[in-house]
Amino acid sequence: MGQGMIMSTGKERELTICDTTLRDGSHAVAHQLGREDVRAYAGAAERAGVDVVEVGHGNGLGASSIQVGLAALSDVEMLTTAKAELSAARLGVLSLPGFASIERDLKPALDCGVDEVRVGSHCTEADVTRQQISTLRAMGVTVRGMLLMSHMASAKKLLEQARLMQGYGAQAVVLMDSAGAYRPVDVQEKVGTLVAHLDIEVGFHAHNNLGLAVTNSMTAIRAGATIVDVTARGFGAGAGNAPLELVAANLHVEKIPSRIALFGALDAADLASATFVKRVPTNDSVTIASGIAGVFSGFAAPVRRASERFRVDPRAVLLELGHRRVVAGQEDTIIEVAAALSERDSQ
Repeated sequence: MGQGMIMSTGKERELTICDTTLRDGSHAVAHQLGREDVRAYAGAAERAGVDVVEVGHGNGLGASSIQVGLAALSDVEMLTTAKAELSAARLGVLSLPGFASIERDLKPALDCGVDEVRVGSHCTEADVTRQQISTLRAMGVTVRGMLLMSHMASAKKLLEQARLMQGYGAQAVVLMDSAGAYRPVDVQEKVGTLVAHLDIEVGFHAHNNLGLAVTNSMTAIRAGATIVDVTARGFGAGAGNAPLELVAANLHVEKIPSRIALFGALDAADLASATFVKRVPTNDSVTIASGIAGVFSGFAAPVRRASERFRVDPRAVLLELGHRRVVAGQEDTIIEVAAALSERDSQ
């Protein structure tokens, strides 16, 4: 299919497919993607016709650390390797204030040829993105806002936070279903609310904990989202993301115009699974419990480890974490909860 436009509440905008395999997918291999992995997949994504290839540590620029995982390559190594393979596709990065700073991380990334930056925050803390968004826009950089764990806030609250990002200069706001907790009715309400009331583009980033990543992505498009995130084979934390190849197939079947070449998307997914996707993300009892609890998908692995250490049911740990409304950055709570459940069970 050639490049085209999609209609949304009177607004005509091109559909943008952002391939986050080389960033979000990094979670699935403990951030150990190598130079050849980055080079080969960036080339495959370019041939597939994706609009943006997002690259970096799973938690974004500047995140490589003992706390959240040391990456095999530096940000600069990953970005320069990917950039060399891209021509029509844009190179993107994620910046989470707290991990990334403007001088230490963002400016060197821009020097590597980054074309757009996504600046993210927890869904109720958009104010922390003000400095980065406004500074980058003043520099002429394309900037999108990201609201993480967006299932935790109402449509009204998300609109309020998205308006802050719009006011700072963001050219789009993307709702991240970080826990894979959304149902289609939630997507319709929340994406639809933002589309109806913002002057900028709206996007959606799905996770598959409840098996709804593709359905939710397609629902988001029908609700007016013009940016959709994917990964090859759903490669990502926990139950993974919306698979590039399945979204491409549904766009083809529904005749929704995009730059995606169907066979190119299938080829990119095949290449990923033949090289660095050691385990295709799937739904098991832990990732399903994570989706039900609304817990960050990236917690699946540390919850498994803590549960084994304290000999407790990981599903019980996840449900308690959800009850406490724990979010990314509060990983220490996993140990606390597992230890408390172990003590309770022994009484």
